[in-house]
Amino acid sequence: MKKRMSTLFETDTFLAIAYTIIQEADEGIIVTDENGHILLANPAFETVTGYTQDEVLGRKTNILRSGLHDRTFYENMWETLRDHGIWKGEIWNKRKNGELFVEWLTIKAICDATGKPTHYVAIFSDVTQHKRTMEQLARLSNYDVLTNVPNRQLFTKRLQHLLHMAQRHNQQLAILFLDLDRFKYINDELVHYSGDLLLKKVANRLKKRLRTKDTLARIGGDEFVVILPKLKDAQEAIHTAEQMIEALQAPFMLNGSDVYISASIGISMYPNDGDDEETLLRRADRAMQKAKESGRNRFELYTAKLDYQSEVVTLENHLRKAIERNELHVYYQPIVNMKTKKIEVIEALLRWNQSNIGFVSPVQFIPLAEETGLIVPITKWLLEQTCIHIKAIHSFAPHMKVGVNISAVHFQQDDFVEQVSHIVKANNVHPRFFKFELTESTIMPNAEESVQKLVQLKQYGFKLAIDDFGTGFSSLSYLHRFPIDVLKIDQSFIRRLSLYSDDATIVSTIIMMAHNLHLAVVAEGVETEQQYAFLKAQRCDFAQGYYISKPMPFNELQSFIQEWDGYIK
Repeated sequence: MKKRMSTLFETDTFLAIAYTIIQEADEGIIVTDENGHILLANPAFETVTGYTQDEVLGRKTNILRSGLHDRTFYENMWETLRDHGIWKGEIWNKRKNGELFVEWLTIKAICDATGKPTHYVAIFSDVTQHKRTMEQLARLSNYDVLTNVPNRQLFTKRLQHLLHMAQRHNQQLAILFLDLDRFKYINDELVHYSGDLLLKKVANRLKKRLRTKDTLARIGGDEFVVILPKLKDAQEAIHTAEQMIEALQAPFMLNGSDVYISASIGISMYPNDGDDEETLLRRADRAMQKAKESGRNRFELYTAKLDYQSEVVTLENHLRKAIERNELHVYYQPIVNMKTKKIEVIEALLRWNQSNIGFVSPVQFIPLAEETGLIVPITKWLLEQTCIHIKAIHSFAPHMKVGVNISAVHFQQDDFVEQVSHIVKANNVHPRFFKFELTESTIMPNAEESVQKLVQLKQYGFKLAIDDFGTGFSSLSYLHRFPIDVLKIDQSFIRRLSLYSDDATIVSTIIMMAHNLHLAVVAEGVETEQQYAFLKAQRCDFAQGYYISKPMPFNELQSFIQEWDGYIK
């Protein structure tokens, strides 16, 4: 074998092979002499730069310089080449038509027997589009797509920083929680696009009444929050609230008609009303609710008496007894493999039918369960129920998996991994049939610790998914470090697919990025055939939503799955 290889390297055949590789490579390749004069350029070089080989032969590589790098950059590059014989890095260059592009470049020195460089080989890939995609995703992670103001994630980071500065310099700071009055009614009267346009116009008006150092963020459908740093007293916050209410007095022109909207605003102050972001935001929210109860189109300052909320206290008491009274139920929503058209996963969803109140919305009781810590025993109960159900399901769908949402409160417990693995093992179910869904806000605050827990879960065999992807991702650099299997695109992007090309671009970008990271993609909130067709064309892996099925109780699941085949074209 060694003799055959030696013979190959001594023949012209090897040179022909090497030349073919250079000519057919997808990467641009050039060969220069020791002074940087180009001796060879392959077709991929011509494609990326626009220069033909004949145009660059004998010329120096500086014809590609973009002018964006200073002399020190190139001096450091050549110093690395002299010391190590190789340089790798990202560099901006210029095409023949003057267009700038960024490339990932590797330069290797070819030396003679004395170690003196005689030639240099440069290999590069055009990564301009990739860089744009990452920049787009980075902006997506921090800004609300609709109004272009900071989202909840960026709001939280800024508030943490400004609170630190306020504490350090003994300053006051205000949080204004703003909710548009009767927006749902107005939105229902308008077409959906007009409702979104109204939100954009509202955001633009509000920004004009704020200082440069203030922050306006959108944290919900028609909910905005404002951070007012460096205040002398509460009167400054009151003045800003009055200005914002006044800004909304004039009508908004939508589709040729005047539309009127007002807002209720709640104000909390640091340090009088709290010294952390969660407390300040919650108390501003309570003050806003008081403003609504007092007639809307007004503001209220937080006071301690707002802490008492008898309805919440009553609901909490009911929730504490929900398990023992058998009031909690597990509903399942099917998730379809868009390639095979088979139901391969079902998501377990909690439902609460309180004996006196009736069905309580998860939007209402899940946050309460998290705030009180009740989410931990409730999730344990949910896991035990899904273990029982999945074993029954396997009698007619032996490979079915179940997705379970994991709360941040539960995930952050030191023994979380031991808890869930014990429950699954005790019920004699293999962990591979469970997919734990965690939101970005659950795993990002303590990313290093989260990585360790996720790795442990993977070692046990659990599947892992990032839920509601795109609504608040704080560090894309961590994404590849998390041992996840699935990204679930937040339903807000799917809902607007047919209305905004930007949302379609974002969804396509997320799918492409996930596939490049070898992750499966689930689209949540698929409600129409048009949305399903778009996702299928973009090679999305799974679909979930009312177009497939609403969540259903366990006793309806078997007949639905068995009757499913061939339902979607």
